[in-house]
Amino acid sequence: MPWKVSGVVEKRRWFVERHQHMRWGPRKLKVVLAGKQPEVSWPAASTMGELLRREGLVIARKKRRRVDPYRAPFAAATEPNRVWCGDFKGWSRTQDGERVDPLTITDACTRYLLRCQAVEKTDTARAQAIFEAAFREYGLPEAIRTDNGAPFASRALRGLSRLAVWWMKLGIVPERIQPAHPEQNGRHERMHLTLQQETMTPMAANRRAQQRRFDHFRREYNEQRPHEALDMHPPASCYTPSPRVYPARVPEPEYDTTMMVRRVAPGGQFAWKSREVFLSETLRGERIGLQPIDDRWYTIYFAQFPLGRFDGRTCKVHRLVPAQVFDRADAGEGEPPPSPAPHPQNPDRK
Repeated sequence: MPWKVSGVVEKRRWFVERHQHMRWGPRKLKVVLAGKQPEVSWPAASTMGELLRREGLVIARKKRRRVDPYRAPFAAATEPNRVWCGDFKGWSRTQDGERVDPLTITDACTRYLLRCQAVEKTDTARAQAIFEAAFREYGLPEAIRTDNGAPFASRALRGLSRLAVWWMKLGIVPERIQPAHPEQNGRHERMHLTLQQETMTPMAANRRAQQRRFDHFRREYNEQRPHEALDMHPPASCYTPSPRVYPARVPEPEYDTTMMVRRVAPGGQFAWKSREVFLSETLRGERIGLQPIDDRWYTIYFAQFPLGRFDGRTCKVHRLVPAQVFDRADAGEGEPPPSPAPHPQNPDRK
């Protein structure tokens, strides 16, 4: 039987409606259809895929966000406030249909649950407000460890987000685990499992009732629940607030007199010899420092954090990459001086 274009489309419609395999690709469909009607001379899978796209019968795959990886070694959580861990638990709906996204913050050393706050949206403003409340109550940590999702990271240079920029201005190191490696934040993930089992299975009647569950869980988790890693003591018996107090005003970054200081424009550019060089929109309005390496290359800093290498001749910004210390005699023409090789990520034992 000759194969007809219209016939394939109709067969696809019939197959999707009857078997609800909308996410099956053309290769799988060809095998199934050929098995059902072997007498038909079916076209190549690529041809079928193109025809299905024309008919609007293909569900596009969601593109994965590619975030510039965090390459520095993690800080060891050897004492309170060395490292805080933050994450959104993952949303669920209350019995009345409201979406709840709990933002959780823990101290990595003592497991103290600093915050467990339900929000309706996982944006920068809500996250910053919760972190600010924690800073005011407990002081500032040395580092905050998160995953690579928004609002903690972005596709900008060094994976910076507006939230991370705020942390850096406060002198906090934003650490990010490797993609698909939740075990690097294992202590926090285990707390999430307990939170899920004790407060979200099933969900409460509404958002307010769910928050009451979170508040009760937080008190019990901190004050009563013993932890083996703490010699069976509860976190509250081990945690102490940070001596670094949250400032009344977030300070502007200070730079050494050897650096050239530039302010990033609203569009993410900074001025260089009558030219505009794009850096990152996440740094809009912020002051950066350019530390000379030689008569051509500069290291770009935000506060005390290196962001990249700048080529003063070509006006191009290069990402920092793991490599040996730069040796101009060995570098090729136009190659940026690389950063010192970081140690492999080795998070503290859980």
